[in-house]
Amino acid sequence: MRLWGVTGTNGKTTTAWVLAEFLKSAYITTVEVNTLRRRFHTGYTTPPLKQLQEIYAEMESAGAKDCVMEVSSHAIHQNRVGFGTVSTFCGGAFTNLSEDHLDYHKTMEAYFDVKLDFARRIAETSPGAPYVVCLDGGYGREMLAKVSRLDLNAIPVTRAAPAFDLSGLRLVGDYNQSNVLVAAALAEAAGVSRDDIQRIVPTLVPRWGRLEYVPCGSDAKVYVDFAHTPDGLEKVLRAARGFTKGQLWVVFGAGGDRDPMKRPLMGEACARLADRVVVTSDNPRSEDPMKIIENILSGIDERSGIEVEPDRRKAIHLALRGAQSGDVVLVCGKGHETTQEIAGVKHPFDDREVVRAFNR
Repeated sequence: MRLWGVTGTNGKTTTAWVLAEFLKSAYITTVEVNTLRRRFHTGYTTPPLKQLQEIYAEMESAGAKDCVMEVSSHAIHQNRVGFGTVSTFCGGAFTNLSEDHLDYHKTMEAYFDVKLDFARRIAETSPGAPYVVCLDGGYGREMLAKVSRLDLNAIPVTRAAPAFDLSGLRLVGDYNQSNVLVAAALAEAAGVSRDDIQRIVPTLVPRWGRLEYVPCGSDAKVYVDFAHTPDGLEKVLRAARGFTKGQLWVVFGAGGDRDPMKRPLMGEACARLADRVVVTSDNPRSEDPMKIIENILSGIDERSGIEVEPDRRKAIHLALRGAQSGDVVLVCGKGHETTQEIAGVKHPFDDREVVRAFNR
């Protein structure tokens, strides 16, 4: 079974899923594992090594010829992938790098080096393997310069010079075009014909809380998205602005017990790019939700159009009641997640279900 890895701050899940569509393969993502025999959720982006071994065995017994896998920076740094022993990658891809996980990696330089280490490991275990680097996101050109010095077939991709026709793509946003181009380049390197790739592109539709349209009783159009970093929020807000006729609303928070340095940057991005902002909770875990919200608000200079509601359900309802016909409401941060962790307890909570149940 050939193994293909995707790493980066944002876009890993979508890129991995699209690549699996091109390859007709098994996959391991943050949202779901598909062994071709069953689908399930592990609770990890990259599962622990013992579980990985069990997943690989099930995939191979189901006849899988390929597996696409999200590879997190934590898994790379902690050597939880078993490079060259349990996991030997035939190729990989880098989507982008932006501020996240600095509570763990401490600096962007260290975070970048961990992502680069993924390419280094592939070069050591599979010399000459294809490695796709997206130039459209943060640190793309820096990554390409480093990867080009390794024993890899470095393949740069960019929306500025797309190698595939994306005119029929139904996934919204420049960033999704980049994700699809990365997946298409790696699929072609894996042996999928250009004709087959082009035939699949128009069939791709939003899923898993990635700018997923959710119908409800609001007069506005409502979308749920997983964006939970400054860069991710900026990208999804810019994408939504392109199809918003009225006001653009965003409901978001920041996770507790995670990188606090990104919180003011998230607030700044949302205040700058949205017309109406509702700041709320997003898995506060062991932290006081109001302290997290205060961290977010510290990045916002002008508070007009900013509302605070720490109860996430009430915050979503506040936006859905206030939004008018022609407006767009983005509910960001949790995407596919089905629980809300508060004070160490996980409560059932799915943004999509909360939106669907709303009735003005």
